[in-house]
Amino acid sequence: MTSSEREEGGALWGGRFEEGMAGAMVPLNLSLDVDGRLWRQDIEGSRAWARALGRAQVLTDAEVTQLLEGLDRVELRLAEGISPSVPDEDIHSLVERLLGQEAGPVAGKLHTGRSRNDQVATDMRLWGMGTLDRLDAELTGTVEALLHLAESSVELIIPGYTHLQQGQPVRAGHWVLSHLWPLLRDRERVRAARRAAAVLPLGCGALAGCPFPVDREFLRDELGFDRISENSMDTVSDRDWMADALYAGAMLGGHLSRLGEDLVLFASREFGLLRLPDGFSTGSSLMPQKRNPDVAELMRGKSGRLTGNLMSLLVILKGLPTGYNRDLQEDKALLFDTMDQLLLVLPAVTGALAGSRWNADRAEELLSEELLATDLADYLVRRGVPFRESHEVIGRLVALSESEGVPLSQIPLERYQEIHPSFEADVVQVFEWESSVEARKAPGGTAREALRAQLEEARRRLMG
Repeated sequence: MTSSEREEGGALWGGRFEEGMAGAMVPLNLSLDVDGRLWRQDIEGSRAWARALGRAQVLTDAEVTQLLEGLDRVELRLAEGISPSVPDEDIHSLVERLLGQEAGPVAGKLHTGRSRNDQVATDMRLWGMGTLDRLDAELTGTVEALLHLAESSVELIIPGYTHLQQGQPVRAGHWVLSHLWPLLRDRERVRAARRAAAVLPLGCGALAGCPFPVDREFLRDELGFDRISENSMDTVSDRDWMADALYAGAMLGGHLSRLGEDLVLFASREFGLLRLPDGFSTGSSLMPQKRNPDVAELMRGKSGRLTGNLMSLLVILKGLPTGYNRDLQEDKALLFDTMDQLLLVLPAVTGALAGSRWNADRAEELLSEELLATDLADYLVRRGVPFRESHEVIGRLVALSESEGVPLSQIPLERYQEIHPSFEADVVQVFEWESSVEARKAPGGTAREALRAQLEEARRRLMG
């Protein structure tokens, strides 16, 4: 391809081909609509590469200056937007073409020793590092909102559920923290993916490394990476960090989905435990009374999409031969979509949590004495009755309560003693919600002391 042809746009290759690309192949080959968003990273990497070539005496100081000034002008042009009619197949060819217009023939020297293989890997890692930092910050905000909600919910007692059936009484703050801890684990995964991304590929070439004395440690420091890659052939095809990021995103999506499901239930009239703020709810186009928990439903709905992106990347990677393969063009859209969706949903989740309010009266109405059945079993255990025996005894009491339509606390002591002689008059003390939650003082339990310890540890982790 001649320099005049490069001025008009086209591929960064072509000398050995006698015919142009088939018409049906052109749209399949294009990726600028996806990787165009990497223009800042491509320019950043190109600046560092120009300086590295200068330090290696491949370029003169004057040529480096020409390239850097030209890249500055390219940056100004691209900041105005990329026209959909540009002829370039990807962001790398677009930047190189524009650089030729701005810097002249010296632009053709910038690609010395560099391949699109290590170039795109560098661009993606730079983008990933910055975006994972943004995701970390947004997720931290969501965890803070949960922590504030938990701190305001210590004194409220609500039913705790398993199998969506009432199980035992818990402090509302305990329920909130049950969603906080998974998100803190998600933040650890996001940070681990960020660390995995911070490995410099530039200088690996197409697969065999760079034949010029380029200082990769200089490049690492210039671009803000933590370390350089060890093996050039592995590096150009390594997308492990991307799989880590998509796994972190899929897990975060799953945890947000579970939180969303609870919010949908708790905000319903049937539960009525929580009221989501108006700003994060919608109405019905037909039914004027509706308050739809759309923020929670959308949280729930994103999960499948994020899981699908992870699965798609793993399938792409599983059978590739050694080195770079064009299949990897498909990786970018998956990562972009996962990060975009999470950065879209997390601010809404944070706002919804910050504005949510408990309905204490409804919480009290929902508390059924059957929630204290385990406490009744523990009462017998403290009197020497084996737990399996006490479990069966309380099951018979619950059946009696249901058959006669009488609350457990209203069954006469004589009936209790008919079922088991270990019951005494003090059994009535079991029917106190505060006593039930306070009995569970072990770390991780529902007692006020244990909950305060959780809150303190959560705050410590959040600040870490």
